[in-house]
This record gives sequence, C-alpha cells and structure tokens, in this order.
Amino acid sequence: MKRYKVAFVCVHNSCRSQMAEGWGKLLGKETLEVYSAGTESYPEVKPLAVTVMEEAGVDMSEHHPKLLSDIPAELDILITMGCNVVCPFVPNQHMEDWGLEDPSGGPIEGYRETRDLIKKKVETLIHRIETGELKLL
Repeated sequence: MKRYKVAFVCVHNSCRSQMAEGWGKLLGKETLEVYSAGTESYPEVKPLAVTVMEEAGVDMSEHHPKLLSDIPAELDILITMGCNVVCPFVPNQHMEDWGLEDPSGGPIEGYRETRDLIKKKVETLIHRIETGELKLL
C-alpha cells in the first residue's frame, strides 16, 4: 500500500501538531509518512504535551518544533490544527482544518482532552484513506 505524506501544521508546532505527529507515526505506520511544522519558530515542545502523550504510550521526548521549510514542499494531505491566524498553505491533494482549541497555558486535563481528540481524528483520517473515502492519487 502506498504511504501518503501528511503534515500537521499550526503556529508554533509545540503542542497539537506535535501530538498529531506522534499519533500519526504510531497508528499510521502502514499508511502515513508523517510530518509536523509551524509557521513561527518556538523553543520547545510544550512539556505537558510530552507528558500526556507519554501517559498514552507515545514517546515525544526527541520531538522539537519545526518550520514549514523543514518539511516536504509538496504533500498529499495538509491538516491544520485550528488556526486563529491565517492558516498556512503547502501544495497538497487534500486539506482540512481540525479546529482544535490550543490547551497551552491551561491545566493538564485540557492537554489530555486534546490528546484523546487528536487520536480519534488521526484514526478517522487513516480509516478514510484506507477505505478510499478520502480520494487521493
């Protein structure tokens, strides 16, 4: 089966898009080639994001924020995480915005809720690709 290039993008690539990258790499090994990036530089992945993903068995200890220039220039799928500014664009076959609230600065429970929601969305994305519901070349 072909693996599709998917990138999860938000502003800082420090929380939601990093969680999505973690889930995508874990759950989509057969289907996805996973990237994440941000539109602005940021010094680190949010420690609480790393903590809650570790609770779920996903190791993000080596993750670091990346910029759009660090990922492939063309993608099969571009997922934005819920931009409060202009969402970035990278050439792609399919784009969608997941409209997720950023838990940054809030309690750990918010990070857990976001983690679990992202997991469901990644699972659904993989299912849509594998069943042909999401039409890609």
